[in-house]
Amino acid sequence: MPSETLWEIAKAEVEKRGNNGSEGDGVEIGEKSVFFIGSKNGGKTTIILRCLDRDEPPKPTLALEYTYGRRAKGHNIPKDIAHFWELGGGTSLLDLISIPITSDTLRTFSIVLVLDLSKPNDLWPTMENLLQATKSHVDKVIMKLGKTNSKAASEMRQKIWSNMQKDHQDRELIDPFPIPLVIIGSKYDIFQDFDSEKRKVICKTLRFVAHYYGASLMFTSKSEALLLKIRGVINQLAFGIDKSKSICVDQNKPLFITAGLDSLSHIGSPPVPDNDIGKLHAHSPMELWKKVYAKLFPPKTVNTLKDIKDPAKDPQYAESEVDEMRIQKDQELEQYKRSSSKSWKQIELDC
Repeated sequence: MPSETLWEIAKAEVEKRGNNGSEGDGVEIGEKSVFFIGSKNGGKTTIILRCLDRDEPPKPTLALEYTYGRRAKGHNIPKDIAHFWELGGGTSLLDLISIPITSDTLRTFSIVLVLDLSKPNDLWPTMENLLQATKSHVDKVIMKLGKTNSKAASEMRQKIWSNMQKDHQDRELIDPFPIPLVIIGSKYDIFQDFDSEKRKVICKTLRFVAHYYGASLMFTSKSEALLLKIRGVINQLAFGIDKSKSICVDQNKPLFITAGLDSLSHIGSPPVPDNDIGKLHAHSPMELWKKVYAKLFPPKTVNTLKDIKDPAKDPQYAESEVDEMRIQKDQELEQYKRSSSKSWKQIELDC
């Protein structure tokens, strides 16, 4: 019988943890999960470490990593627990999205999408691929949940509209993400030096996407003031702290827009001449914004899988005994290949 892979073991552990929660609902009070996805080297780990008050240098995330944080609620009261998951590799490891998101954890789950503002050509494909893959999996999990707990599934579908006021003018024009979503634009310190027109297109595009999905949107950098703002938002997701009501839509400043506070009328139409809009054949507003964005920032066609380093050769995971055994096994494999090749050649000669 083949041994289980690391990710099969991890997935089983997540499901086990969920099953050990409160009976029936599969939700443990005081525990929430936040899943960080986004651009490769976009700053996800830095944000997590800052939220957890950990003063340590961030290391590259190769696949899927987990950590947790605790927060005291009061004397003799059990601490709240926040589970932090982080997907590495940008868009190259989409299959791993299904590991932390299960029917047992979904009701207390949030997504944080971190996009590297300094690489605008990669921004849309990264955002699109990750959100589509995550939404597709979440929809399947909600459907599965509905078969065993229809009340919980129904509550989730209603909850996604909680950030939008009932009389909001855009209620019929948006499609909220199935679970709470926050979009963070990182490396604002580089982005602020971009040409004004480029900044305008990126800001308006991200505002539209965030509003369409009922998400919060904010920009950050290494600035302590901005990191504190982000920390407050993440703490709200992780521990249920009161949500900020502040808003900044000035493209000359770091955007900070809480879910439900923006509107299509304030965002405006896609930044393209009116006579050109008719030439862009789109079946939906999202597709129209995508085409307008791609005109200024055409996506790069790069095989992201080539960028993934072999963890076995990464010096940060070096272990002398394991590495020596690996070298020995590699040599044995090469020797086996050579001997096998000679054997087949001998057989061919005999024939």
